[in-house]
Amino acid sequence: MLLDPYRNGVAAAVPEAAGAAGGETTTELSGGMEITTNYTEVHETFDSMKLREELLRGIYAYGFEKPSAIQQRAIMPLISMRDTIAQAQSGMGKTATFAIGTLQNVDTTVDKVQAMILAPTRELAQQIQKVVESLGDYMKLRCHACIGGTRVRDDVDLFKTNPPHMVVGTPGRVFDLINRRALETTHIKSFVLDEADEMLSRGFKEQIYDVFQFMPSTCQVGLFSATMPQDVLEMTERFMRDPIRILVKKDELTLEGIKQFYVAVEKEDWKLDTLCDLYSTLTITQAIIYVNQRRKVDWLTEQMNSRDFTVSCLHGDMEQKERDVIMQEFRTGSSRVLVTTDLLARGIDVQQVSLVINYDLPTNRENYIHRIGRSGRFGRKGVAINFVTGDDIRMMREIEEYYNTKIDEMPSDVAELL
Repeated sequence: MLLDPYRNGVAAAVPEAAGAAGGETTTELSGGMEITTNYTEVHETFDSMKLREELLRGIYAYGFEKPSAIQQRAIMPLISMRDTIAQAQSGMGKTATFAIGTLQNVDTTVDKVQAMILAPTRELAQQIQKVVESLGDYMKLRCHACIGGTRVRDDVDLFKTNPPHMVVGTPGRVFDLINRRALETTHIKSFVLDEADEMLSRGFKEQIYDVFQFMPSTCQVGLFSATMPQDVLEMTERFMRDPIRILVKKDELTLEGIKQFYVAVEKEDWKLDTLCDLYSTLTITQAIIYVNQRRKVDWLTEQMNSRDFTVSCLHGDMEQKERDVIMQEFRTGSSRVLVTTDLLARGIDVQQVSLVINYDLPTNRENYIHRIGRSGRFGRKGVAINFVTGDDIRMMREIEEYYNTKIDEMPSDVAELL
C-alpha cells in the first residue's frame, strides 16, 4: 500500500462533485466511480504563462510555437507548485508539459538536485533527459539520467563533483543512489511520475514508495499518463494533497489522425507470411512491430532476417549498450523496422514512425493506445494494423468498445495512406 509517511496517511481532500465552484466537469469511469476535472484555466500561448526569458528561448528554439491542449492546461499548476494529475492522449506533449513546469522553478545558481522525474524504462528516461536539457539549454541547467545498465560508480562520482539540478531516472537506480547517500533529496521541490499508471501498478509500486519516502514533506507531486485506471486514481488520494486533476474522457482518447485496421489471419502460423507480404509497405517510412513476449521478439527477428528482410529488435533482456545502439539507429533512420515488446509502447517518440503493427494484440487494452500512439504523434498522421486470429476477435471488440473507436478491415491500398 502506498501511504506517505510525511503526510500522516491522511487522504487528500477530494473536491465536491460537478457543479462546485471552478466549473468542474465529470468523467465516469467503469465501475461507477466518478472522477472530476477540477481545473479549467487555459493559457493559449507560452508568452501568457510569464515564463522566465531563458526558458522561453529554449522552448522556441526547440521548435514549439503554440502549446498543445495539455500544455495549455497543466504547465501553470506545476509552476504554482500544486500537486497535479494530468491525463492526455499519446503524442500530445506531456513530456514538455512537466519539463517546462518543473524547469520554471529550478534555481540553477544552487548546485543541488531540485526536481526528480521517474519513468518505467531506460529509453524513456533518456528521452525525457534530452527534452529537459534542450528546453533548459539557455538556463545553464544540468540534468542527469540515472538508469540501470550503466556504472553506479560514475553516477556516485558525478553527484559528488558536479551535482545536477534535475534527475530523470528509473526507480531502481534512483533508489540505489539515494540509499548510498549519493543522491541528496532535501532540496527536491518537484517529484514527477511519467506513465503514472504503469509506475503505480505491479512491479514498480513498491520501488516508487521506497523513493517517495525520501522526498521532503513540501514536495510537489505530478502524475502524467495517457491512461489513468480507476485503481490508480483511488491510490493517488493517499499521497497527493488536494491535487489538480486534468483528465480527458475515455472516449476522447481515440487517437485522432491514426487510421486503425485489422488483417484477419486464420492461424497464428500465418502471421509471419502476412508480415513478409507487408514488408515493402513497412519500409516506406519507419515501422514498429509489437509482440507480447521477449523470446518472440528474437524468434520473429530471426525468421524475418532468414528470409532476407532487414529488421532490428529491442527488448528488456538486452544489454544497455546494445539497446542504446539500436535506438540510435532507429532514431536516425538507418534502421527502418523495429520488432519490440511493450518496452517501447510508452513515451518513445521517433518522428518518422507512421506505421505500427500489432503482430500480437496487447494483453492489456490500456496498452493499445500507448502502442499505436507511436505513430501520429502531436498532429502527425499514422496507420495502425492489427493481426487478428479467431481467438483475438473478442479482444479487438473490447478495444473498440473501450476507446469508442472503429477498427476497419485493411484496404489493399494501405501504402497510400502512409
